[in-house]
Amino acid sequence: MKDNLDISIVIPLLNEAESIPELFSWINKVMKDNSFSFEVLFVDDGSKDGSWDVIEKLKSNHSEVRGIKFQRNYGKSAALQKGFETVTGSVVITMDADLQDSPEEIPELYRMITEDDLDLVSGWKKKRYDPITKTLPTKLYNWAARKITGIYLHDFNCGLKAYKLAVVKSIEVYGDMHRYIPPLAKYAGFNKIGEKVVEHQARKYGTTKFGLNRFLNGPLDLLSVAFMGKFGKKPMHFFGALGTLMFILGFGLVFYMVIHKLFFDQGSRLLAQRTEFFVAITAMLMGVQFFLAGFLAELSTRNAPHRNVYLIEKEI
Repeated sequence: MKDNLDISIVIPLLNEAESIPELFSWINKVMKDNSFSFEVLFVDDGSKDGSWDVIEKLKSNHSEVRGIKFQRNYGKSAALQKGFETVTGSVVITMDADLQDSPEEIPELYRMITEDDLDLVSGWKKKRYDPITKTLPTKLYNWAARKITGIYLHDFNCGLKAYKLAVVKSIEVYGDMHRYIPPLAKYAGFNKIGEKVVEHQARKYGTTKFGLNRFLNGPLDLLSVAFMGKFGKKPMHFFGALGTLMFILGFGLVFYMVIHKLFFDQGSRLLAQRTEFFVAITAMLMGVQFFLAGFLAELSTRNAPHRNVYLIEKEI
């Protein structure tokens, strides 16, 4: 293989022994037909069905195959992150191992990165072969992601994506953040994000590895990535603003009650007997809590080991 590869393909997998040989054969044909220099990195996320044995056998016959096997199941995000740390190709392609992503899309994805100068191209499975219990929540999730992140993609969670090498070396994918790689790239400074309609294949072997927990984890992760992207380096700007708002509300109510007591209601009812008094006290206490949360977040941020990591695009 050449030192500077054209394409690195990262394939996270869990119990996909039946699909791996067919998938690699398909990829290999497409790569050879287009004269690409390439590598295929399979990241085995703790499979128990002999997937690693299949990868080892492929490696013995094909120098382009590489493999990483986790000791246990860590999740798709961990598999992608480890793959991103390892690959060297000028363009990095990610795809699932279940044969639902077509390798025939790779040449056009590569062209969009190299010729159209996009930083990231996300696949859009316009026509899906999934049940409505999966497609309907996916549509709602994509709508919310567009509104919160400002990135107008139709399918954030499509596994088939293409990246410049610099993108995957500049982001950190953890937890379940594989769903939000486009926002992570945007917040890292890579704003040229495109989309391509891709063919969605019906699952041929096995079953889906994602359960109902994604319906809860997905929205929470979306809020997390949006918050970290905007306030990760300056949390006090968020918590301090909320604290200031609560203080203004609390002091405003107290001021109103004092003026009202002095000039309009000089009866026997005490301030502490009014409902507004307890609302004001609660607002001020919340303001104190928000400020404390902001101070603690600032202390945590300033003492984080990677607090001053700034991505440099060019230097002379």
